[in-house]
Amino acid sequence: MPAKRRTKLKTRMILTLGLVSVLQTLLIGLFAGYYLSESLYNEIGQRALMVAKTIAASPAIINGIQQRNVEDLNTLTHTLATTNEALFIVIGDHEAIRLAHPSPARIGHSMADDDGDYGHQALVEGEGYIARAMGNLGESMRGKAPVFDPTNGAIIGIVSVGYSVAQVEATVQHYNFILYGVLGVVLLVSILAAVVIASRFKRAIFGLEPEEIAGLFKERDATLQSVREGIIAINRDGIITTVNLAALTTLGLDEDTPIAGRAILDVLPESDLMSVLSSGIPDFDREVWLRNKQMVVNRLPMRQGDDIIGVVASFRLRNELDHVSQQLTHIQQYADTLRSQTHEYSNKLHTIAGLIQLGAYNDALGLIGSEVSSHQALIHLLLEAVPDPIIAGCLLGKHNRAREMGLHLDIDPDSQMTDLPDNLPRDQLVSVLGNLIDNALEATRRHTGPNGRVQLSMTDLGQELIFEVEDQGPGVAPELQNQIFEKGVTSKAGHEHGFGLHLVRKFLDSWGGSITVENLSVAGGSRFTLYLPKKPTGRSPSCPPSDC
Repeated sequence: MPAKRRTKLKTRMILTLGLVSVLQTLLIGLFAGYYLSESLYNEIGQRALMVAKTIAASPAIINGIQQRNVEDLNTLTHTLATTNEALFIVIGDHEAIRLAHPSPARIGHSMADDDGDYGHQALVEGEGYIARAMGNLGESMRGKAPVFDPTNGAIIGIVSVGYSVAQVEATVQHYNFILYGVLGVVLLVSILAAVVIASRFKRAIFGLEPEEIAGLFKERDATLQSVREGIIAINRDGIITTVNLAALTTLGLDEDTPIAGRAILDVLPESDLMSVLSSGIPDFDREVWLRNKQMVVNRLPMRQGDDIIGVVASFRLRNELDHVSQQLTHIQQYADTLRSQTHEYSNKLHTIAGLIQLGAYNDALGLIGSEVSSHQALIHLLLEAVPDPIIAGCLLGKHNRAREMGLHLDIDPDSQMTDLPDNLPRDQLVSVLGNLIDNALEATRRHTGPNGRVQLSMTDLGQELIFEVEDQGPGVAPELQNQIFEKGVTSKAGHEHGFGLHLVRKFLDSWGGSITVENLSVAGGSRFTLYLPKKPTGRSPSCPPSDC
């Protein structure tokens, strides 16, 4: 029967790498989808709880509960629900009896008839909490917070704020569509990379199949063992890599004691192979004494390009000189052939070993997460501190650009930018923030060079949004600090600069914000601090910052 035909190495590599890529893409997709879903649910829950706590602290709500003013409470909760884009806002008294509800028929009934939750954690323990439940308005993420009497601290009611799960699921589906599209492209690129890697690997091993390589090794070993001369080869470190049976017999060494892998000077202290290794000069037909035996030795350096990667020696006993003399021409030809063959096989071995050790595909994936890991940490920080996807995307892009420039963009882990006004134009804010970060990166690269750092911190506490960008540049000259925001004024060389900060000033003038510049005297560099009121005030673009 004919031998079973084996699948070619290239095909096997493509199938293996493709399967690995599919599995990795599938796992990453499932994990990312699950993580995104859970993050969004948690974010909506936290938002519901934050709104519930804010409403619970409202004097109007407290007075309404104390006076059981159902009409005012319902009017107020309806307005708050619309303002906060909530599915519902329900208010109950200290016994969880509804005082306000989107459905008038449910007012006066227990809040527990909706989800079975009597609000024990809020009404008894005085703690806010998050719950997910199905109610008459549909499934929702709910944040519940107790209402306290400001005079004595007693719990007088409960506020429940709900956001529709359907909204979250729609958002998750939207992001999953984008995610799986990206993963599909990544999978396609991975498969194409597998094809390229397999093709290059096949060319590197001269189109040979593994079975053919194994056959060549067996052939090489058989060739060495069939030679009547002793043959020993060492690598560039003086370690024996090849020895045949004739060499062991000629030298009187124990055939059962392996010497491959041992240093040549430990086995043959009188050997001159190390001198040939250092000089690179071949040595032919040299009569020497080895282990009290007179021998005729040939020593040839093995080269890879201009580098000497080892030495091969062949030798026979001197008493066979006549026979050796008669066969000298043939021996020299054989030695040349052996050197060429050893050189060729050595190239193949080094190429194979290098590719296997490099493992281009696996090593690439291991670096991925890596970072991913660092990218995952950055993404987690942005999800927590900057839930707005446009702003977070801008910061992530600037972080990647900093890495490409050999710099670091450090975002303060205590930053928070969750209370962005809905009417704040995100595109203009991104442009302003991007200009400040780009300027800081350029200044740091010019002045500090690789591994320079740019610091970014953000806070939305109080009535303003505050962004601070610190660089390690040369600072801003005092005479430019009052003019740096004018069109065409710049500290950079050339005439195509001086517009970024001018655009920043124009946006601040239209919104009613301000910006300050100061040099950092201790560490060097400069700090740009941007102040944006949460409610736009606006002012004339010609109004100087000091007068506004």
